[in-house]
Amino acid sequence: MPGSAEEDEAGTAAAGYRPLLFSIAYGMTGSVGDAEDIVQDAFLGLTRARRAGTEIADPKAYLTTAVTRLGINYLGSARVRRERYVGDWLPEPVVVPADRPGPAEYAELSDSLSMAFLVLLESLSPVERAVFMLREVFGYGYPEVAVITGKSEVNCRKIFARARGHLAAGARDDDGSPPPSRQAETGELARRFFEAAAGGDMDELFAMLAPDVVLHADGGGKTQVVEHPPAGREAVLRLLLGLFRRIRALGVSLRLAWVNGRPGAVMYDAGGRVASVFELDVADGMVQAIRSVVNPDKLGHLGPVSDIARLPPPG
Repeated sequence: MPGSAEEDEAGTAAAGYRPLLFSIAYGMTGSVGDAEDIVQDAFLGLTRARRAGTEIADPKAYLTTAVTRLGINYLGSARVRRERYVGDWLPEPVVVPADRPGPAEYAELSDSLSMAFLVLLESLSPVERAVFMLREVFGYGYPEVAVITGKSEVNCRKIFARARGHLAAGARDDDGSPPPSRQAETGELARRFFEAAAGGDMDELFAMLAPDVVLHADGGGKTQVVEHPPAGREAVLRLLLGLFRRIRALGVSLRLAWVNGRPGAVMYDAGGRVASVFELDVADGMVQAIRSVVNPDKLGHLGPVSDIARLPPPG
């Protein structure tokens, strides 16, 4: 029965590709759980192929191809569900402790991590999304992209150009995670922002909000959120203050975190369960956008994270 030391060594080496594979799968699906399942399926496929006697000369290429094609298949079925989605759609948040320099365990995600970028990708077809991600985010050459997706190189070039054209209108210069030199700055602003929100400090909050700030909330029809994303300082400020007024008596705690590579916070209810996750877009020293995931179906993968920096309870 196969299971030799050589096979174990090969499996250990292939496991080193997990951050990249997760990054591709998450970028394709916007779901942490589904991305992990896709990566696991790819590894199972690799194991079965080896045990069947297939020689895999390049495990990384094999796994990347498997993950990408599984992601394309996933999006084919997910598209119907998302067309019926209630309200704003946001990806499942990737959360790491605030005292780390950023999402180190998902380092391969780089600029593909932010919620804004993933929402932007929703306008692409599954194949367009795969080609664009592989080429633009992960730096694969067209010959590699062609092999991975099963398309011709010429076709991949056309698909990429078409995808880039679709995204151009909605693209923003700051759609990536903050560079190390700015992480401390944006993290400090996030701390002040959530302290002000928890304490009801209207003047402090107002000063940190950009004039055209917008708030997106994903409740998925499971939790009540505003029907249309509020925009502008006054509208967003009113909603934030109202939200934090309502939770003051509920024993809620806030913990700073890096959310999809951006500064943010996790809100826990009195029972220690994650109630919502906030991600902030920060540019020019001001909060440009706020994204909040409150759909419980998208928070189930997050458990209590005791080492995330704690903020005082509201009030």
